[in-house]
Amino acid sequence: MGDLIVKNICAGIWLVLILPCGAFAESGRLGLDESIRLALEKNHLLKAALYERKAADRSVSISRGAYLPRVYLEETAAVTNSPTRTFMMKLDEGRFTDRDFLINNLNNPGSYRDFRTAFTLEQPLLDFRIGRALDMARAEDASRSFTLERRRQDVAFLVYGAYLEVQKAKASLAVADQAVRDAREHQRLAQVRTAAGVGLKSDELRTRTFLSEMEQQQITAGNNVLLGKLRLAQATGMETGETIDTTEELGAPVLKYTSQELVQEALATRPDLKELESGTEKASAAVGMARSAYLPTVYGSATYQLNDHDVPFGRDNDSWVVAANLRWDLFDGMRRYNEVGRAQMQLSATAEYLENYRKEVALQVQEAYLRREETGKRLEVARHTVLDAEETVRLVSRRYENALATSVELLDAQTALNRTRVQLVDTESGYALATARLYHAAGIFLKEVAQ
Repeated sequence: MGDLIVKNICAGIWLVLILPCGAFAESGRLGLDESIRLALEKNHLLKAALYERKAADRSVSISRGAYLPRVYLEETAAVTNSPTRTFMMKLDEGRFTDRDFLINNLNNPGSYRDFRTAFTLEQPLLDFRIGRALDMARAEDASRSFTLERRRQDVAFLVYGAYLEVQKAKASLAVADQAVRDAREHQRLAQVRTAAGVGLKSDELRTRTFLSEMEQQQITAGNNVLLGKLRLAQATGMETGETIDTTEELGAPVLKYTSQELVQEALATRPDLKELESGTEKASAAVGMARSAYLPTVYGSATYQLNDHDVPFGRDNDSWVVAANLRWDLFDGMRRYNEVGRAQMQLSATAEYLENYRKEVALQVQEAYLRREETGKRLEVARHTVLDAEETVRLVSRRYENALATSVELLDAQTALNRTRVQLVDTESGYALATARLYHAAGIFLKEVAQ
């Protein structure tokens, strides 16, 4: 009975330990769309951009709030022996008497204290600077919105590249595995020839060395797969040390546009370009803000006041004041003139930056288009090269079996085949990435690749 209990406890512990591992192994394999969706939810850079976007939205609310009245409570405690201040304190408290008109009491009132409580409302009636500040805040809000979209595009492209890197690493590992199998077959042939007395011991040693080199490359390829999975997990916002494996084979996305159409798409939709355009709008609002300083401002206020001689927030007497204030700066030492000039220069500089960046965006798209075409032609060559290299190895292997070729020729042919296979894997991955980069340069990566 005791043995049965112990076995049940051990089985329970085993289940607790093994279930999380199985769950992680199952959740550690994701498709491209799932990986991008996870990254858009958990990537730290994207979260930071989202917080900045929300902060900019609060700035709009802050600027809009300047139109609303300001209400505040103020409590002031004061002690003085100033004749004029004492006179006014007594009047505010309602404690003024006939004795206070005596010359000696007027000139030497002694120390006197007052607690003043004031409820004040201030309301802007005319202030053009508030509207201009709101325009600037809205432009900043729009800019942060485009920053967020740019980060989304960048993160999605980063995940695509990491996903493709895992795929390439796994393909390279498959090539390395095949190279090891081929090397073992060459070693077997060398051993058979040596045993039959028609081969050289040096051939057997050479093939063994070649096999060792291929096994070392296999170890490196295996590590590259693990590193690729770690980078993919990091790109999706997973915890340090976690890995994500791929579940689908990515091919190059279909290109639906001409070079000129992609340039037009980029100029119309690229978030970073829109972000810079928002910066121009903000600079234009800053010019209006500087010019509004030439205009008058009108503010209204209302105050209800309590005064007490003994305690804070007390009431010996109360009073109220309603007022309107017009302020119009007529001369300020040319400060407003220079501020307007500075804002105009900054607007001109921003416009020049924008125009230069438009040209840079067009060039980036055209370059990405040409690089994709270049990689496509290299891919065709690489595929034919692999076929030729495989046929070469087949012919040289047959000649080696019939003692018509040396082991050096066979291993040279095998090395060339291994190299062309690796180049094919790199080129296939590069072609898919080049197409994705073209869509990213056009600002439509999420729309066309990661739908």
